Amino acid sequence: MVAAHTDTLQAEFGYTMRSGLRVATGRGRSPLAELRRFAPDIVHVHNLFPNFGTDWLERWPGPLVATLHNYRPACAAGTLFRDGKVCAKCPEGDRWAALRHACYRGSRRATLPLAWATRGGAAAHPLLRRADKLIVLSEYSREFYRRFSNSGGRLELVPNFFDAVQVNSSERSIAGESEVGSPWVFAGRLSEEKGILPLLRSWPQNESLDVIGSGPLESACRAAAPKKVKFLGGLPRAQLLGRLPHYTGLIFPSACPENAPVICREAVAAGLPVLALSGSSAAQDVLRHGTGAVYSGTDELSQALDAARETFPVLREHCFHVHASHFSAPSWVMRVEKVYARAVEEAVARQRGSVPGRHEGHAESIPPAD
Repeated sequence: MVAAHTDTLQAEFGYTMRSGLRVATGRGRSPLAELRRFAPDIVHVHNLFPNFGTDWLERWPGPLVATLHNYRPACAAGTLFRDGKVCAKCPEGDRWAALRHACYRGSRRATLPLAWATRGGAAAHPLLRRADKLIVLSEYSREFYRRFSNSGGRLELVPNFFDAVQVNSSERSIAGESEVGSPWVFAGRLSEEKGILPLLRSWPQNESLDVIGSGPLESACRAAAPKKVKFLGGLPRAQLLGRLPHYTGLIFPSACPENAPVICREAVAAGLPVLALSGSSAAQDVLRHGTGAVYSGTDELSQALDAARETFPVLREHCFHVHASHFSAPSWVMRVEKVYARAVEEAVARQRGSVPGRHEGHAESIPPAD
């Protein structure tokens, strides 16, 4: 593994300036020396921002796979979310919108290198242009990159896996029959994009909800919460996983597209169905795999909760099955091995000067989630 850790590097003198120049120009730290010593059959890139340059990519001749963990090749914030709603101004062609709105860390100065680097859109991003195969983590992400880049046939959907062994096996029997009247659970950061504040403002007085997590909106959330809402703060991961099977369902009210929210994978692995707000990749997954239900807005929340209390108990065993089939470690390994094999084929075709399946991208409206 070749890695550079921001937590360590940012203590160095001039780090901010160097990383800004590196992001804007693509010139900077390169893993080529390590790669040439190791001579891997395949290079798998997870994240170059902000500690590696991109100019080395064209100098590496071998098969290269990249996982797209967010939307940063086309969005400075990486989230496609601004001012409480989905935003696709930059990928749709307004290349300097990020700079006007200070989308990265609320700073125009910090946003400038990213705005400059992405001025050509996702199709011009060096990593997307060079990779033989691009792994996306959700159907939403695949549709986004299909529309806004030249990735075409190189996109491969490989969802992240979650090791269900981390959910104590004794909890599975508990998950099979939740207690009557058991609470719902929200687990995540208490911040705008997670949709927690609108959820609490519309939460029914007669429903119990445990809120696990902390964040900048915690005070506002506590003020807005009805009496049957409990705030448990941030919990150790093992404790969170142990609690999941005891709930009626996971509430996922995120207002932004997300990509592959870990908590949803953890819930399904625990046999816990998900009630998701429409518009996110999580909502797409719920509909695609039948692991819960989707509601369209806060005005539908109460009715959706009532319906879910009736249907969720019979979905628990199905959630276990979906996890084993789609989100387990063995299923992930099988998919990734296939991607690597295709990347080798793509690299051979590229080196011969004939690369099938690469289509020019074009700007369209942001893909719907449902």
